Amino acid sequence: MDPQELKTLLRNFKNGDLNEDDVLTRLRHLPFEDLGEAVVDHHRGLRQGFPEVIFGAGKSVGQIERIMTALVAQGNNILVTRIDEGKALQVLEAFPAARYHEAARCLTLEQKPPERRGRGRVLVISAGTSDIPVAAEAVVTLRALGNETEHLYDVGVAGIHRLLARREELFAAAVLIVVAGMEGALPSVVGGLVDRPVIAVPTSVGYGAAFGGIAALLGMLNSCAAGVTVVNIDNGFGAAVAASLINRE
Repeated sequence: MDPQELKTLLRNFKNGDLNEDDVLTRLRHLPFEDLGEAVVDHHRGLRQGFPEVIFGAGKSVGQIERIMTALVAQGNNILVTRIDEGKALQVLEAFPAARYHEAARCLTLEQKPPERRGRGRVLVISAGTSDIPVAAEAVVTLRALGNETEHLYDVGVAGIHRLLARREELFAAAVLIVVAGMEGALPSVVGGLVDRPVIAVPTSVGYGAAFGGIAALLGMLNSCAAGVTVVNIDNGFGAAVAASLINRE
């Protein structure tokens, strides 16, 4: 339940369109719902503006479906992150209205259009094609959170002219998420060009000395460009949530 839905519920009660029993039924599971193996936080939409997101990795198909069922019953939109195609196809059998975003490894189910809350556009940039899964996770999350979102893929420092040719898009963005592996240089370049918040996402892409993204992470943490903030390795979701909060009206 989100703030707007709660206001509507209270308004309907005040107008006499709902009686006390109807309201109590709707509010019974408002704080949380204990499913045994999961405790679903139904209050999160009121606290943070978006319902609980399901992290798909490590969960069985049955666990994902039971959590989704609880969230759907409350009228929530659904976002499942880090879910592989095999699991997603099974979940789609139970929830045929859902959509699987293969590149992002995310599954969404919209029961209502996401409320537009951003004051500007969030631009997601990936250094290489191999970074797209993390960047796409950010894009799907941003759109689920109600942000106008665009993306630029494969514009890394090995061919910096590709990025510079899109300067107008950089300057038009309210917040930028920059995703890069290898040496992680791209966020510093972008941070040196724009006067907007830049959220850097290191990826685990790279050869042996990349150490699974640690080299990119350290490079980003040591950026000489002011205003660059860094999230964890491969955490496109976390970057998108932070960007959405910055972009919120």
